[in-house]
Amino acid sequence: MARSPLTLAASVTSALPRVGVVGVGILTEGAAGRYDSALAELDDGRRVVVRAPVDAEAAPELAAEARALRALTPGVRGLLPFRAPELLGETGLGDARAVVVDFLPGYRVDAAHLPSGRGAASSIGEALAALHALPASIVRTEGLPFRTPAQVREDVSRLLDRVELTRSAPPRLLERWRRAVQTDELWRFESAVVLGGAGAASFLFEDVDAVPVVTGVLDWHGLSVGDPATDLQWLASAPAAAEDVHVAYVAHSGRAPDALVRERARLYAELEFAKWLVHGSEARREDIIEDAVTLLESLAAGVRDEDIVPASALGVDDAIALLDRVPDSQSAPVDTSMHTDAYDPAELALWLSDEDDVAGEDSGDDGVPDPTTAAAPHDDVSTAPVEISAWAQRPRTAAQANGTTGAETADAQADAERSSDAALRRWLSD
Repeated sequence: MARSPLTLAASVTSALPRVGVVGVGILTEGAAGRYDSALAELDDGRRVVVRAPVDAEAAPELAAEARALRALTPGVRGLLPFRAPELLGETGLGDARAVVVDFLPGYRVDAAHLPSGRGAASSIGEALAALHALPASIVRTEGLPFRTPAQVREDVSRLLDRVELTRSAPPRLLERWRRAVQTDELWRFESAVVLGGAGAASFLFEDVDAVPVVTGVLDWHGLSVGDPATDLQWLASAPAAAEDVHVAYVAHSGRAPDALVRERARLYAELEFAKWLVHGSEARREDIIEDAVTLLESLAAGVRDEDIVPASALGVDDAIALLDRVPDSQSAPVDTSMHTDAYDPAELALWLSDEDDVAGEDSGDDGVPDPTTAAAPHDDVSTAPVEISAWAQRPRTAAQANGTTGAETADAQADAERSSDAALRRWLSD
């Protein structure tokens, strides 16, 4: 039975000694029923949120949230252009643990209704860029998960093994995902501090001069170091805003360019359906399995035989821009396990069910949504480097080698430049 707001409010006085509760109300957080929540008003004028897990499966996530918020010291918070909840206290509530945090004002915008242009979309891009720029030591000091690109890639490969064991996923989707895992270029990125799966509901807005601005970010339970693309996968369900979020993200990021971040974000969005299937199979829930298979079949019809990474995804200009921006080393591995959350099938189906008009245009007369359209263009930033062999790098021209000058030198240099670009294009297209 769900706990009443009064029961939750009573736990506040246990978590926060010497304060009184003068008012309490229901708080709806859109957390798919994983928590009982209430908003309490204290006698010192503060408003706080108290949450408790509805069952044992939700308890680890709430504990991870508390741990992550403790990692956000005042110094760390000062690096962010938005607020994060502050952990005020914890207390026992029956056989569960209740967590009390301060209340952040603001409103949310559903992903499907997130508008393009200046405002909400661009502000989300700026917020994510700031988050991903945090020093990795924040996570390392607290012992939170830390994954290198190789570990992230291995996590995905292991997930696909589990999907294959269900014998319920469309074979062409499995082949599509396996090809993506085998594409080395896709996994050449720079790990960053991430929320580990942000969504549109993670961002709180307030209007500044009539323009929506991100003033708060929620959902910190997945705080870790990993692939920045995990915080962008939700953009598959926000086709109108995705491009502007990406543009703002790139513009405000000081990290090395990541030519294929959108492709990875797209892959992770698709793999949410796969996780839902694995969850149903391991829980032996036929209703979940049936729902997941329906979603996967719809996805398979939309993507047809296309690859996650098209052959032309990495151009010459992108490759040249990355040459001098390869990190010197990678961090030591810590935790390689695949962490899974509770899945909300309604949320997973959002970007397939809410885009009928767009899908009708992009998928022909059959009305099957085309997720490649919904996923938005590709270009994020946050990670990094494509390693280019010495033989593929732009060579010195004949003029540079022989010391010639004048018009002859200019002609020779131009010819060499053209030859170099042609060779690099051939290499990238192989």
